[in-house]
Amino acid sequence: MTGDILTLNCGSSSVKFAVFDADAPAAPAKITGKVAGIGRAPSFRAQDRNGPLTTPVPLHALTPTDTHEDLIPLLLDWLAEHRGAHPLRMVGHRVVHGGTTYTEPTRITSKVMADLDALCALAPLHKPHNLAAIRAVAAWHPHIPQIACFDTAFHRTQDRVQTLFALPRDLTAEGIVRYGFHGLSYAYIAGILPQYLGARAKGRVIVAHLGNGASMCAMHNRQSKATTMGFTALDGLVMGRRCGTLDPGVILYLMQSKGLSTADVETLLYRKSGLLGVSGISNNMHDLELSHAPEAQEAIDLFVSRAARTLAGLIPTIGGLDAVVFTAGIGENSAHIRTAICAQLDWMGLHLDPDANARGDIKISANNSAIDVLVLPTDEEAIIADACRAQLQI
Repeated sequence: MTGDILTLNCGSSSVKFAVFDADAPAAPAKITGKVAGIGRAPSFRAQDRNGPLTTPVPLHALTPTDTHEDLIPLLLDWLAEHRGAHPLRMVGHRVVHGGTTYTEPTRITSKVMADLDALCALAPLHKPHNLAAIRAVAAWHPHIPQIACFDTAFHRTQDRVQTLFALPRDLTAEGIVRYGFHGLSYAYIAGILPQYLGARAKGRVIVAHLGNGASMCAMHNRQSKATTMGFTALDGLVMGRRCGTLDPGVILYLMQSKGLSTADVETLLYRKSGLLGVSGISNNMHDLELSHAPEAQEAIDLFVSRAARTLAGLIPTIGGLDAVVFTAGIGENSAHIRTAICAQLDWMGLHLDPDANARGDIKISANNSAIDVLVLPTDEEAIIADACRAQLQI
C-alpha cells in the first residue's frame, strides 16, 4: 500500500489539510497545514515533521476576494511539490452532511455527488465547500479515488427519540430529524478516551467541541447518545457567527413583520449572529477576551451560560456524568472559558485545578472533583486517513 493519503477538511472560511503514509496507521501526518481567513484576510501555514515549510508566491498572494475554488488548485499544486516521490493513493474529505443515506465513509461517484449536492441547503456554510474540494481534486487528477467521511455518521447510534422533532410524522419520514454534526471530531475523541480515562472511558462522558462552530455530544460506551446540533448546524450552542438555539417564532416575526426574505434570514442566522452579532466586534473568542468593551463581555457571558446550561441538560440522556472533555479551538485554548463554564457546574461536584487549567494540562479537574475534566486536542484528519486506509484494503 506504499504511497500517500491526502485529507482535506473544508470549513466555512478555512481549508485544513494533511498528508499521511498510507501504510503507517500509527504514524503522525507527514505534512499538515491550513489556509485560514478565506473571504476576509487569508493566511497560509504548513509544516512537516521537521518544522515550518516555505510557501510559494501564489499562496502568499491570496486576497480577500479569493474563494475556496480559487485556492484549492493552488494548494494541490503546492502539495505536489512538497510531498516527495510517493504516489498519491487516495484523497479523503470531511463532508458535513450525509443525510439518512450515507452513514459510513463512501467512495465518490457521480451518483454520490448528485445526492450530496441535494443536501447543500442543510449545511450552506460548509457543504458547498466540501464538494468544491472534491471537484477540484477530480479536475486536477481524475484517476485518484476519493472518499467522503460524514460528520453526521457518528450520531447514528442514538435512540430514535433523540433524533425526533415534535413535527407531523410525515415530515419525520421525509428526513426532517436531528442529525448532529462534528462527528469526525467526536469519533477521534471517543477513540482515544481509553488512554486517559481507562475503564471510565466506557462510562458517561460529555464532549464539548467548542470552536467557531460549537456543539456537545453525550456519550456512553464511547457512542453518541445525544448531541446539540440538529437538522442543520445552526442548532444548540452560541457559535462564532451562528445563533444556536432560537425560538422559531423569531424567524416568523422577521419575515412577516420585518419583511426579511429567506435569503436575508439565512444570512442573519448563519453569518451575522452568534458571538459576532452579540458583541458587534468579532466572531473570534480570543479577540473578545482581549476586548474591554461591555458588549464583548456580554457575548462571552452568553456563550458560557448557554454552554453550561446545555451540558447540564444532556446529563439525563446518559444517566449521570463521569467525565467532561473540552476540545476544538476554544475548548483546547481558552482556560478562561473552561473556568467559567465549569464554575456554573460546581453544584454537581465538578471542580477544576486552577493551575492545571492555566497550564492547559490534559487533566484539569481537581483531586476532589467527582467528575474528571480533560482537555484533548481533536484530530479529524486522522479519522479521515484511517477511513482511507480501510478503503484501500477493500
